[in-house]
Amino acid sequence: MGHKEKKKDKHLQQISLLRTIPYSDHQRWWSKETIAVVTGGNRGIGFEISRQLADHGVTVILTSRDASVGVESIKVLQEGGLDVHCHELDILDSSSITQFSEWLKENYGGLNILVNNAGVNFNFGSDNSVENAHKVIETNYYGTKRMIEAMIPLMKVSPAGGRIVNVSSRLGRLNGKRNRLENDALREQLSDVENLTEELIDGAVNAFLQQVDDGTWESGGWPIRFTDYSLSKLAVNAYTRLMAKKLSDRPDGEKIFINCYCPGWVKTALTGYAGSVSVEQGADTGVWLSLIPEQAITGMFFAERREINF
Repeated sequence: MGHKEKKKDKHLQQISLLRTIPYSDHQRWWSKETIAVVTGGNRGIGFEISRQLADHGVTVILTSRDASVGVESIKVLQEGGLDVHCHELDILDSSSITQFSEWLKENYGGLNILVNNAGVNFNFGSDNSVENAHKVIETNYYGTKRMIEAMIPLMKVSPAGGRIVNVSSRLGRLNGKRNRLENDALREQLSDVENLTEELIDGAVNAFLQQVDDGTWESGGWPIRFTDYSLSKLAVNAYTRLMAKKLSDRPDGEKIFINCYCPGWVKTALTGYAGSVSVEQGADTGVWLSLIPEQAITGMFFAERREINF
């Protein structure tokens, strides 16, 4: 094992230890009245994030496209004494999001934490098909965006501020060594936070989808690994930075902090169970960002509780 690997292994051991240490009373800004919504929470990372948040004493709303699957999922957690509830939600369906929003407001008065975990991937191993590119972009990027837009008005007033955590991926890094966006002009535009716009991000993903439809995407300079998934997460990362800037001028008590993180290559259905990271490890940084006390961290990208470059 090289020096870099040893350093990373030591860091992961430290995180494992930190997970066993409870937050002190002065750090806990949350209570039973704190509401967290976790999309795609019926399995994998979303389920584990829900479990860990509930274990810390937060009331969790686990959402699932299939209501019956959600009900089965929360039974395990409820039997363990955790305060977890479920509701049907399809982030591809605007009416489903509206119905969920109305139910959430009526029953809980809103939320404090939103974890955008729901996502899809259709490539495994060395596969790089774009056959499902439209669904991947629609779910991972536009679905996440719809949820953020719908939940911001429902964020409760709190001295600690609202929290939005977007589950993303290093595969979507603009300047990643192995999977970077090769279109220099577009990369520069997406890197420029001051001039970044929603129209620019949407335009990039729409240009990719047009090339998919035309059969010309392979010459477009897009990420070379898991291209559709990588681009969907690149868009999520860019949108996270954009929203952090837009939300930065909200008054005290109404502030909303938004960040994204890479859980790693986790052993879940999304990776065909071929990952090298446990769900407990994969969920950790998402939970940590959701609960981080008294720190105005926003518009950043994390992995293993450390900030990484976009």
